[in-house]
Amino acid sequence: MWIVYALLSALFAGVVSILAKIGIKNTDSTLATALRTVVVLIFAWLMVFVVGSQTTIADIEPESLIFLILSGLATGGSWLCYFKALQLGDVNKVVPVDKSSTVLTMLLSMIFLGEGITLIKVAAMALIGIGTYLMIERKESGKQDGKGYKWLIYAVLSAVFASLTAILGKVGIEGVESNLGTAIRTIVVLVMAWLIVFMQGKQRDIKQIDKRSWVFITLSGLATGLSWLCYYRALQEGPASVVVPIDKLSILITVAFGYFILHEKLKKQSTIGLVLIVAGTLSLLI
Repeated sequence: MWIVYALLSALFAGVVSILAKIGIKNTDSTLATALRTVVVLIFAWLMVFVVGSQTTIADIEPESLIFLILSGLATGGSWLCYFKALQLGDVNKVVPVDKSSTVLTMLLSMIFLGEGITLIKVAAMALIGIGTYLMIERKESGKQDGKGYKWLIYAVLSAVFASLTAILGKVGIEGVESNLGTAIRTIVVLVMAWLIVFMQGKQRDIKQIDKRSWVFITLSGLATGLSWLCYYRALQEGPASVVVPIDKLSILITVAFGYFILHEKLKKQSTIGLVLIVAGTLSLLI
């Protein structure tokens, strides 16, 4: 059943990238992240009360709580870097780099979680790694807009934090109802995001956000909430070294939406890279 939750997580995560890309077009990425997190928090706690897991808060072990908080901090860092990268670069280029966290997560899960290594996993990591490299392209407009590879730096940092999120979340969510664990982590992300917003004085820009951006920021928040709930349910029941790669299949949805909605086309090299990433991911289901 955890495979189904992982696939649903990938579906919603793919939608998030497109909705967020449109929503932050005219909005500061940090402020948009903070606003999206408000939506996610409301949705996450609504699910907690729906399933009735709020009664188990007092039963959470201190160690689990610490890891959930650390996972939330890593998530906040990943989000801030990811949406900054989306604002600077094409979604079809940013997302593959962010998804490269799969390889790092697999390595960390083998080292710290004791999840065994197999020839299939090694081959999958190689395919995903090579595929990601092939999909990294310099924006043609880089010389004109002065951004160049700046988006790549944020995308790489996003991938690193995302890997830490998965490992810390896997440890923290053991023995904790998955919806409750997600809600607790979201509180941490919310506090972190808004602290940065106020430190940068971006809260004054809220009045300048147009209605269209509000709609897409809200929708991306709802999609994120659904993705998180499915992801941590899958992570609670299945191995992180397999759940995370399946979740990263969201790249297919993102690329498809990027092509049809944002008109971002893939070059031959990038297409080959995408095929390798998908092949490496699917091989883990064997």
